[in-house]
Amino acid sequence: MLSAIVTAHSAERIGVGEVVHALRNRAFGLSLLLLGLPNCLPMPPGIPVICGVLLSFVGVQMMLGRDELWLPRWLASRTFSRSLLEKIINGALKWIRRFEGYSRPRLIYFSSASARLVLGGMVLVLGLLLLLPIPIFGNLPPGIAVCILGLGLVERDGAFICAGIVATLISLGVMGFLSWILFQGALAYL
Repeated sequence: MLSAIVTAHSAERIGVGEVVHALRNRAFGLSLLLLGLPNCLPMPPGIPVICGVLLSFVGVQMMLGRDELWLPRWLASRTFSRSLLEKIINGALKWIRRFEGYSRPRLIYFSSASARLVLGGMVLVLGLLLLLPIPIFGNLPPGIAVCILGLGLVERDGAFICAGIVATLISLGVMGFLSWILFQGALAYL
């Protein structure tokens, strides 16, 4: 699908809105993946907050039952070079093909429109978890859960979506425990 976007556009620059429109409802999964990945790596302090706000924005749209991801005009009109998109796609194709070897459309109910309403709520919660100022690896559990959900939505693979749901529940437990430890530490300090 990504390769088709590049071949369909002969212009030197491609708009973000055009890519999102071409991906249709798969743009939700891709945006989850792109916003979750920075939280799986060490990043400067402000990045998880930005990703958390954007994930919450995407989650609310999923909860509202939108068929296509809506972007503000200023973001949709941004463009990037066709050569940059080709470079990114060609670099990612090896990994995408490897992932597609394991993934396939299955347990379709988990990627249906009604299931996306519930998944949107989970994404909203994960986005809000990323706003918590938990040091060290505090952003890692929600970041991993978001990435797994994103991969499942992109491929319409209910097994990966189920794994993402389990990862979300684990993330909630870990984040709750870390928050409790920080709270107890603050009480002991006072």
